[in-house]
Amino acid sequence: MRRVVAQGTFDILHPGHLHYLSDAKSMGEELHVIIARSANVTHKEKPVLDDRQRRDMVAALDPVDEAHLGHTEDFFVPIRNIDPDVIVLGHDQHHDEETLAAMLDEEGIDCEVARASARDPEYDGELLSTGRIIDRVCERRC
Repeated sequence: MRRVVAQGTFDILHPGHLHYLSDAKSMGEELHVIIARSANVTHKEKPVLDDRQRRDMVAALDPVDEAHLGHTEDFFVPIRNIDPDVIVLGHDQHHDEETLAAMLDEEGIDCEVARASARDPEYDGELLSTGRIIDRVCERRC
């Protein structure tokens, strides 16, 4: 069985997240998703929803077999526990495939790294970004 890992923040789920996870699932038979801990999110604004709520929402999605919270100190702990065949990055995630592959190799973790495809909006105004959803909420409700 080919085991796949996807990872991300998954704050305020939207169609772009579902596309990413569906694309990742198509690369294997079993999809595990690692949800970043709020404390570890440093490349963008902290999530609005707490860690467990984000994990529970992701776990409820059809493509997902298991959802896990990331480790607070060591990125590789859940990767070692899951033992994936492939890690699939989101099309716009800030991670670099070659750098991640080298880090996995240094850790003795044998798996490939792939990148999910992008999803274009299906209609004008469709929001595929948590930041854009928050901006729209603020425009309309604040």
